[in-house]
Amino acid sequence: MHKIIFCFVFMSIFTSCYYDVEEDLYPNENCTITTVSYNTDILPVLESKCIVCHNNASLLGNITLEGHANVVNYIKNGSFIGSIRHEGIYSPMPKGSSKLEVCTIQKIEKWIADGYPEN
Repeated sequence: MHKIIFCFVFMSIFTSCYYDVEEDLYPNENCTITTVSYNTDILPVLESKCIVCHNNASLLGNITLEGHANVVNYIKNGSFIGSIRHEGIYSPMPKGSSKLEVCTIQKIEKWIADGYPEN
């Protein structure tokens, strides 16, 4: 009888309430995106995370992301989104840094899905 009570108490303690807050587990994954603007949302990310290395002067990796037209070229060949998502064959960007925040990537994806307007 003592063994049964011990097992019951043991299981009660170690399987009792477990509570996770979604925002703690998945930060920034619940962003709301309605509209995205190149000048307001995309360009600041490019300037702070990409153009530092991929500009007309340095041309690291023989890539420049200065100017809307240059960005569009890399969007069309799939390398831009593949790199920021850290997908398989693409070089993960930003190089030597952590992946962009989920919400930032979602904004970029929305902008691309909207036809990457220069607005």
